[in-house]
Amino acid sequence: MSIELLSIPHTITLQRYSVNETATKSKWAPLISLNFQRKPSRIGNFSPRLSLSFENGGFKQFPNGVGEKDGVIIVDHGSHRRESNLMLNEFVTMFREKTGYPIVQPVHMELAEPSIKDAPGLCVRQGASRVIFSPFFLFPGRHWYQDIPSLTADAAKDHPGVSFIITAPLVLHELLVDVVNDRIEHCLSHVAGDADECAACAGTSKC
Repeated sequence: MSIELLSIPHTITLQRYSVNETATKSKWAPLISLNFQRKPSRIGNFSPRLSLSFENGGFKQFPNGVGEKDGVIIVDHGSHRRESNLMLNEFVTMFREKTGYPIVQPVHMELAEPSIKDAPGLCVRQGASRVIFSPFFLFPGRHWYQDIPSLTADAAKDHPGVSFIITAPLVLHELLVDVVNDRIEHCLSHVAGDADECAACAGTSKC
């Protein structure tokens, strides 16, 4: 079993913890030894990232890109509101259709099912030998550096021989500028009577 954490740029600190301290806070029980290595960024304006990986007593290098044996897990926080949870399913459908990845599953960190505990099994049953958790979170808070790694490590115990990776959250990606601006323009158009409610507001009487 291996677990790898792909972090945000090393120039950003997390609640004043150094990288080594952050890893300690994560409480990953299956990890015996933690060491860090630098990898070149493949994303827009990101500087080199730090990655954490461990497998059977040593480092393992993974091939670039998502392959047929990879399961991609899009994980959000989870909500008591059913409609909010269903929106993650809709996003995953869009993501799967656009990327063409064969194994993509939505899961929730808490409050709803399926959970992170269920995630590896959902992928392994479809043939995955590596599970990639992609947090559907804007910024790196406690859920990213502590809760999700801890829950993933617990789930990984039931799947020896399967590799696990947790990617960085969305953070400062330039495409988010377009997303936010599109939301603003649509809402202003709705207020002016030129557009219908968006999917997030439909039926809520909030706009």
